Amino acid sequence: MKKNRAIVVLLLTAIITVFLCYTAGVGIGTTGTGSAKNIKTGLDLSGGVSITYQAKDSNPSAEDMSDTVYKLQKRVEQYSTEAQVYKEGNDRIAVEIPGVTDADAILNDLGKPGSLCFITAEDDDGNANFTSTGSGYVLARSLDEIREAGSVVLEGTDVKDAQGGAFQSDKNSSREYAVSLTLTDEGKTKFADATEANVGKQIAIVYDNQILSAPKVNEAITGGQAQITGMADVEEAQNLASYIRIGSLSIELEELRSSVVAAQLGEEAISTSVMAGLIGLIIVIIFMIIMYRLPGVVASVALILYTAIVLITLNAFDITLTLPGIAGIILGIGMAVDANVIIYARIQEEIAAGNSVRASIKSGFSKAFSAIFDGNITTLIASLVLMWLGSGTVKGFAYTLALGIVVSMFTALVVSRFVMNALYAVGFHDEKFYGRAKQRKIFNIVGKRKVFFIISIVLILSGPVAMLIHHNTDGTALNYALDFSGGTATTVTFNEDMDIKQIDSEVTPVVEEVTGDKNVQPTKVVGTNQVVIKTRTLSQAEREKLDQALVDKFDVDESLITTESISSTVSSEMRRDAVVAVIVATLCMLVYIWFRFKDIRFASSAVLALLHDVLVVFAFYGISRISVGNTFIACMLTIVGYSINATIVIFDRIRENMKGSRAKLDEIVNESITQTLTRSMYTSFTTFVMVAVLYILGVSSIREFAAPLMVGVICGAYSSVCITGALWLVMKRYYRKPVPQAAIAAKTAASSAKQNNSGKQNSQPAKKDPTQPKKKNRKRVAERLAAQEAAAKENASGEEKSK
Repeated sequence: MKKNRAIVVLLLTAIITVFLCYTAGVGIGTTGTGSAKNIKTGLDLSGGVSITYQAKDSNPSAEDMSDTVYKLQKRVEQYSTEAQVYKEGNDRIAVEIPGVTDADAILNDLGKPGSLCFITAEDDDGNANFTSTGSGYVLARSLDEIREAGSVVLEGTDVKDAQGGAFQSDKNSSREYAVSLTLTDEGKTKFADATEANVGKQIAIVYDNQILSAPKVNEAITGGQAQITGMADVEEAQNLASYIRIGSLSIELEELRSSVVAAQLGEEAISTSVMAGLIGLIIVIIFMIIMYRLPGVVASVALILYTAIVLITLNAFDITLTLPGIAGIILGIGMAVDANVIIYARIQEEIAAGNSVRASIKSGFSKAFSAIFDGNITTLIASLVLMWLGSGTVKGFAYTLALGIVVSMFTALVVSRFVMNALYAVGFHDEKFYGRAKQRKIFNIVGKRKVFFIISIVLILSGPVAMLIHHNTDGTALNYALDFSGGTATTVTFNEDMDIKQIDSEVTPVVEEVTGDKNVQPTKVVGTNQVVIKTRTLSQAEREKLDQALVDKFDVDESLITTESISSTVSSEMRRDAVVAVIVATLCMLVYIWFRFKDIRFASSAVLALLHDVLVVFAFYGISRISVGNTFIACMLTIVGYSINATIVIFDRIRENMKGSRAKLDEIVNESITQTLTRSMYTSFTTFVMVAVLYILGVSSIREFAAPLMVGVICGAYSSVCITGALWLVMKRYYRKPVPQAAIAAKTAASSAKQNNSGKQNSQPAKKDPTQPKKKNRKRVAERLAAQEAAAKENASGEEKSK
């Protein structure tokens, strides 16, 4: 790069960095477009709308309620992946949607919950089911009579999804407004039979005893996809689609109440998290500059750019940011640091090997590329699978993580490279600006593998042991939070309007003292003096004790205190989705590593190391009794992404060192681990610092999230250095591909024949024998003869055994 061009690159980088930081911090224009303050945040950080529905049936089954909760959860994810749906009492369902303040708009958009069915125009006896009024259609008789006559061809539960919008007509290329239906497998069969029998006739869509539409059947519909046309505009199509979606629930619901709720964690949680992030980032920047000098400055610029781009992109794509999302950003910063550490450690190694600074920079980026690419792509695959199969918190985490990975790869591989080459071009040629890697003594890590394996087994088994002890003493193996086990919601009307900070400092301690629950979740109902306090499940005696404590402490009216049992916000279906998503993501990572490293032993040992880290962190949850809730899922997913990235780096160095080397396998592994030890230590330190500051400055709920993450970072460093290489070595040494005996015999015979020919050539002049095969075919002939001889011996031994 020429000097003039280098100056332009540096100036542009500085201008773009300042502009992006200003945009992320302040925003553009009077509305502050792009500012971090405009990022949509979850219920835990900013609050939202709470809607409570009640089943029309006085005694709905638990199965129908659970199915309805899950379907509503999938519906409200169109507003936010962090929306929560849970059961309240035996016949009510609460829906909480973050980042919105207009409950009426949500109710209108979500649809009025009623019953939905599709009916034919007439029954088999020719009796009309509905008639036209000129302006619409009305039922000719009650829906019960129509159902008894067998005229209901499709129920709401047979509809999987409905979307309204504008579509291009196939006939005249004009815009049509329509609703596209996607049916379940059972609904597909029912609708195919119904439309085939009613071609040229009408099938009406009945919602809550009102006919919404009565489209004419033009042809039999057998593919499970249908379209209702004839809408006047987009709004009508979308309204019909929302009615169909909400009407396909297993039970009929009616709106009981709706309200706007404040943040669950309060403003203090946001401010402390932001402050912790800034302090952590500053510490990391100072550390990188001290350790890597000029490249450390470049890494700092890349990290600042990374943070600004992520915040702006979260805003641009309207991604909901929650506590787990903050974890995804922290992991992204760790991976961004990791990429820079890999590159600059390589540059220092090349300088130490005697190469020029210019050649070292080029070689450093080139040799670091495969480790950075494979590590990030592996984690990206995991995040895409979680995005595809996960729901709720899992999906929100996946969005944030995927965004962080893409941005970190861009800043490390593109921005850092341009800036580094530009700095060299403007005159930074001396190696003192870059540093030189110190020659390290090779550590015999794999030689102590049995010790490390025993330590890991003890750590993993300590979890089930602790869980068994707690189960016998406390009644529960793990300390499940409200998200997983449900609990009690106590609604209190105070005498004054208390803000969330006042509630956290005055009300929450009283509740914690009475209930012994350290995971209390107070939520303020905006515009009222009401506060909903969610705790673990309380007995009747505990409820009465809490009521009395609130009366004594705050002089509230006891008649205005109500309690309800609530279900978990993470339903069994959501947990199943999370488990399936993690398993599929792990399998996809295994296949990718297998493909890239051309060895299943690399892939399998990487997955085993990942499983090791997850189990150790799980054991920490069991021993420490930290509550297991939504943050538990986010923490485990963070460990999965962090662990696999660390493992890839070491495997990449082993793969590189094996090329053309005749050294023993254990020597290669020890050398590779020692060479990447700096990377493992520095990356773990910088990520640990980010989480540790969050733990020190954060509120209690954030501490419960940060503590397991710190354990995971330490465990990830330990497993990448002490476990992964040793696991691969064991598999490589003891699980080799079987070699056929005939092939071994053929190889031996070929070697023997070669030696005999060599001896003859040395003792006498070579004579051309016309009967002897050509030289290029001799080995093939010898191998064939040896294989035949081995087969003959095998047959002979088989005959002797049979005798």
